[in-house]
Amino acid sequence: MNMHSQDAEASYEGDARSKQHRILVTGAAGKVGQAFIQRLLDDPAYSGFRVRALCHNRILPSRDRLEIVRGSIDQQDNVQRAMEGVSHVLHLATPKETPESIMDVAVKGMFWLLEACRQSPDFRQFILIGGDASLGHFFYPSPAPITEAHPHRAYPGCYALSKVLEEVMLEQYHIQYGLSTCCLRAPWIMDKDDFKYQLSFGPDVFGGPRWCDLVGPERAAKYRESNAVPIMLDANGVPVKRNFVHVEDLVSAIVCALDHAGARGQTFNICMDEPVDYGVLARYLAETRGLVGVPINTPYFSTWLDNSKAKLVLNWRPVFDLKKMTDSAFEYRRAADDPRVVWYPG
Repeated sequence: MNMHSQDAEASYEGDARSKQHRILVTGAAGKVGQAFIQRLLDDPAYSGFRVRALCHNRILPSRDRLEIVRGSIDQQDNVQRAMEGVSHVLHLATPKETPESIMDVAVKGMFWLLEACRQSPDFRQFILIGGDASLGHFFYPSPAPITEAHPHRAYPGCYALSKVLEEVMLEQYHIQYGLSTCCLRAPWIMDKDDFKYQLSFGPDVFGGPRWCDLVGPERAAKYRESNAVPIMLDANGVPVKRNFVHVEDLVSAIVCALDHAGARGQTFNICMDEPVDYGVLARYLAETRGLVGVPINTPYFSTWLDNSKAKLVLNWRPVFDLKKMTDSAFEYRRAADDPRVVWYPG
């Protein structure tokens, strides 16, 4: 057992702002990585932090207190180089449904990161952004709210399996070596106009289900012309409740968990207070924007992530509810230099 599991806990909370720290962010060029880096570097309370961004396919613009390291985390030498002098790790990198690379990134890459943390005298905390894919989200029936004690149950595909493996590996490194670890388990993360485009009947739909594939090209074209929005129904014809979180709420949870003694070895559900009910959403869009809701039968189930633990332990509160999520997405106007680019389809 190393020093991370002994008396260090008492000194973790509260001094993040008084010492110089370096936080490594993997997947730094994604929506969460960029939002977190901007928040941390812009907040005077965290002026003692430097950020090291590990970038692979995409690069970030330079700014003060931001260091860029190029490379993929599936290579041990890249990880060792990126981890030099690092006190905190925010692990975001994920390759989604890509069987040819997902285990290299999700398993090998995270293993190299955790091994480097275990051996580093500078290490203080590892924060993993997990996902409700590890719980099967709407693929399996969940008659009760899903807490952090819910068993893992990946849905078919390699991405959900990778999220289970990440969470288990993180837990074991806390058990085996006493590493200060924390998993913030997020559902579908929304930013800018993402929430609007997850309702599109066109080929520009963000994520799944792909409504245009479910209804066919002719009906999809008709629905687009009439400004219709889908009402996702379960097998019993009841509108599905699905969990979301806005990137701003997730970033605020990361900041709350940073060097928080109560976060050591813990998992937290980070989500809206209530899942989005597609029936309620359709009514709100009809009332506020004159859009027409169209019922769509699907094989999916409602789920309700319980975020009580994060509220109690981290004193975190989500700002976005159904109305705020909807309004912010539908009212978002993109600048000419901010085209809609979807790097991962969901």
